[in-house]
Amino acid sequence: MRLLRLFVPALALLAGPTAIAQTAYPDRPIKMIVPLAAASAVDVAARIVTQKMADNMGQQIVIINQAGASGLIGAEQLARAAPDGYTIGGFNDSVMTMVPNLHSKMPWDILKDFEPVSLVATVEWGLIAANNTSYRTAADLIAAAKAAPGKINYSSGGPGSPQHLAMAMFASQAGISLTHVPYKGATQAATDVASGQIPVGFQGLGTVAGLVRGGQLRLIGVTTEKRLPQFPNVPTVAESGLPGFFFNSWFAMLAPAGTPQDIVARLNAEVLKALGDPEVRRKLEDLGFTVRGTSASELGVLTRDQLAKYARVMKEMGIADE
Repeated sequence: MRLLRLFVPALALLAGPTAIAQTAYPDRPIKMIVPLAAASAVDVAARIVTQKMADNMGQQIVIINQAGASGLIGAEQLARAAPDGYTIGGFNDSVMTMVPNLHSKMPWDILKDFEPVSLVATVEWGLIAANNTSYRTAADLIAAAKAAPGKINYSSGGPGSPQHLAMAMFASQAGISLTHVPYKGATQAATDVASGQIPVGFQGLGTVAGLVRGGQLRLIGVTTEKRLPQFPNVPTVAESGLPGFFFNSWFAMLAPAGTPQDIVARLNAEVLKALGDPEVRRKLEDLGFTVRGTSASELGVLTRDQLAKYARVMKEMGIADE
């Protein structure tokens, strides 16, 4: 009994530092894996949001861009990371719900290997054209494609990327044939339209807003239901050539499966706090993002639903791994 009395306080002493460490999260820098190229829409949004989160939390959040294989490589790194809250991910819905529908064998399961944290923002999209083309509206592109089936190239961030899916949906609805030129990331896909090497493409506005405002490429349509206040003179694709067309994507924050729920809750609260900052909202909205902010469970439901939706869409469109 005497030994037991000595042992119990000793256990309490051992447990004490652990409890303190848990309440002190984060006590060192956090790494965010973005499985996309630098300067892509999600990368831009991630840097804006995590900077405010870092300021509020008192710890640096380091962005690591791990592009390649349509996001598979970076996503696998997050899936295999220690579930301690010090490695998180900034993903787009392509990595989460489009790419998994391309492959019968995946190195990870989006529904089992990750903990949802929050839907951060939706990425509004636009149809872009090189300055050396004659396209001014979606109708111009449709007419040119009908006159020369399969002769017009478009760029994307890779097979199964949002750029690929958006144009496949556009072409299917318009009844036209275009040639897909996949790149290893959205940034290079946009750059080659700006340089005139590729005539057209769909892109998240966060990736191309600067190029559009700088006159380096032409924004000929937005894929929203109404015109965007950031680009009031740019018509929607629906009003300028393809009635009913709509497309957007999203930026979500994830953690490895098994991350303690108190840490997930803390990260979620910090995302919502950052999104409540007027300057953060202004920066995101200026770049064509729509600020969201959800609970972890809401993101989980959204992911499951969209995974099933794109399984149907991609099958109907005949989109396969190229």
